[in-house]
Amino acid sequence: MVVRIRLARFGCRNRPFYRLMAADSRSPRDGKHLEVLGYYNPLPGKDGGKRMGLKFDRVKYWLSVGAQPSDPVESILFRAGILPPPPMLAMARKGGSRDRRPIDPMTGRPLDIEGLTIVDDPNTPDGENGACIEVAA
Repeated sequence: MVVRIRLARFGCRNRPFYRLMAADSRSPRDGKHLEVLGYYNPLPGKDGGKRMGLKFDRVKYWLSVGAQPSDPVESILFRAGILPPPPMLAMARKGGSRDRRPIDPMTGRPLDIEGLTIVDDPNTPDGENGACIEVAA
């Protein structure tokens, strides 16, 4: 049995509300589930932000036993800080060759590798034995 962590849709028409579920991959979207792991409300609240609540310990448990998150859940877990950013490649145009530069996960824009310098100590100008990365201005 392959367990997937995915969203189950609730709410009315034009007012979606999702629950984060651990479910068997063969069960339907809104069907039988193993456990409710949280919720996600994509509609902005009074403060203008989207609402999200997760049971961090249970999500980490299901990921540790091999549950596979769906693509939308993967981005939600990345924003919550549970998963590392998914690998992304920039595409120049549809059907064209892919740009192999790494993408900044927060902005979605390609990183400029030439503008980066590796620095070990802020007091060391030559940057030998690099420990962190700084952007050269």
